[in-house]
Amino acid sequence: MKDNLDLAASAQQLADAAPTGSIDRAAASSVAITLATTRDINDARKTLDGLTPAEVRTAALDLFDRLSAD
Repeated sequence: MKDNLDLAASAQQLADAAPTGSIDRAAASSVAITLATTRDINDARKTLDGLTPAEVRTAALDLFDRLSAD
């Protein structure tokens, strides 16, 4: 399994490729920052649960689940 920093780098690449101002960019950026600043994947998941607004949280959790499943 990849560590938080590896997953953060993947999320940042997705954020960079997403259109500016899009939900996808906001979600991927949130995932990248969260993964880069938390101790482990469980802490990252808990932190993302508190993300607002709801549509960004949903997109971020979906992305997080996809990245962490690889």
